[in-house]
Amino acid sequence: MTGRSTPSSGGPALWVPGDWNAFFGFGTNILVNMLVLTGLLRFVLGMPDAITFGRILPAVGLMLCLSTLYYGWLGYRLAKETGRDDVCALPSGISVPHMFIVVFVIMLPIKLATGDPVKGWEAGLAWVFIQSFILMAGGFVAPVIRRITPRAALLGTLAGVSVTFIAMRPALELIQTPVIGVVAFAIILLAWFGGLRYPGRLPAGLVAILFGMAIAWGAKLVGFDIGGVSGPGLSAALHGIGFSVPLPALGHVFSGFEFIGIILVTAIPFGIYDLVEAMDNVESAEVAGDPYPTTRVLTADGVISLIGCLMGNPFINAVYIGHPGWKAMGGRIGYSFATGIVVLLLAWLNLISLLSSLVPVVAISPILLYIGMLIGAQAFQETPHAHAPAIVLSFAPHLAAWAKTLIDGALGAAGTSAAAVGMEKLGQAGVLYHGLGVLGEGAILGGLILGAVAVFIIEKDFLRASAFAAAGGVLTFFGFMHGPSVGVAVSPTLALAYMMVAALLYAASRGGVAMPRMAPPMQAPAE
Repeated sequence: MTGRSTPSSGGPALWVPGDWNAFFGFGTNILVNMLVLTGLLRFVLGMPDAITFGRILPAVGLMLCLSTLYYGWLGYRLAKETGRDDVCALPSGISVPHMFIVVFVIMLPIKLATGDPVKGWEAGLAWVFIQSFILMAGGFVAPVIRRITPRAALLGTLAGVSVTFIAMRPALELIQTPVIGVVAFAIILLAWFGGLRYPGRLPAGLVAILFGMAIAWGAKLVGFDIGGVSGPGLSAALHGIGFSVPLPALGHVFSGFEFIGIILVTAIPFGIYDLVEAMDNVESAEVAGDPYPTTRVLTADGVISLIGCLMGNPFINAVYIGHPGWKAMGGRIGYSFATGIVVLLLAWLNLISLLSSLVPVVAISPILLYIGMLIGAQAFQETPHAHAPAIVLSFAPHLAAWAKTLIDGALGAAGTSAAAVGMEKLGQAGVLYHGLGVLGEGAILGGLILGAVAVFIIEKDFLRASAFAAAGGVLTFFGFMHGPSVGVAVSPTLALAYMMVAALLYAASRGGVAMPRMAPPMQAPAE
């Protein structure tokens, strides 16, 4: 994909009309994530508001501003070097999976054990501190992994995340409030897929949000609750406006190292998750026409996360999935710069709660569903047709992880757990809970390994398929995939199975003569 040349004298444009679409879409995505983490801090961890709004959110705002400004500059640099005017900056922000992991796996257990939410905050800071250095070191390994891993595996496991954890929740949210969600989704599809322009050239994302606000607040005025907005909530948010800047938190960071044993169990595997996810997202951007240096991206994520951590932010930064989506809606460089500055102001002025009271979340959900659709489609569109089965196989670990998350949530809401119900009873009901857990643990790596093995088998490259199967065995043995935590002999039987597959594939590469690949018949089966 190539764009038109930019004028050499003036350099790339810092703002184009399409940046409005990307700004409202990406900005609302960032806003939703900040609203969610604020709720986790206040209502799950019981973090005092003085720390939530006075220490953590200002540090989050600083980190997000540094990240989006840096990736905006990186996009500007790429546009200037290539002479193109269609370069889109990489989207970035708080890693959503890590947001839940650090809260529920690190901060909450320590808070419950000590009775002190501040101790949980300190453990979260130490966790991010370690993660940051894993990212920086991994940046020099990731390009090698990108070179040897087939595109279908990289994009397939990314599409698995997209379809399950990005697209499904927004789809369910908008269908539950269809008067806002379904119509707002149609507004977005008409513009971003159908090419329709709205009056005044208003961005489709803004039109969808304004429509949602009009319906939600209009219904509230006549006594109906559609969208979950409320007058008292808005009044309370107005009274909460203030000003806070981040302060160094080095003492709190190093205090968290008293929980190093708990921290390392997840810091190492999620560090690897970060590497693979960032590689996938850089690959996705390159397929869309914007080749960014993987080492520079991962190193930047590590450095920016470290700065945020040292200022009090217990959440890690990551390059986001979705670059092709923002690019397709016209985003270039300016949307990234604008998002960083606005987020900084929102966090430092404590306007997050005000916006959450004004905008119904269901008006934002269609934007996330659109991004999920686009990334899911990209895996099939930008890889050879023969590799489609491998992409579908890459979905399997993510589907398992998503299903297990829903089951755990439902059982937890009922005051019980899978262990209390019993595996046998769940199995009798058709729920293979243990299988979901094993397949879904380390889903990013699992999807990549399974997809790569399948691609190389399809291509009759049995030696490379064997190498990836052996890598799967090693990763499984030490718990980086198919295991709840890092250790030795975490899933030895499954690791052995991977090694047996590796041996079989190696034997096939050294022995028999491969038959030429046959295209599957397209006619309908006889009845």
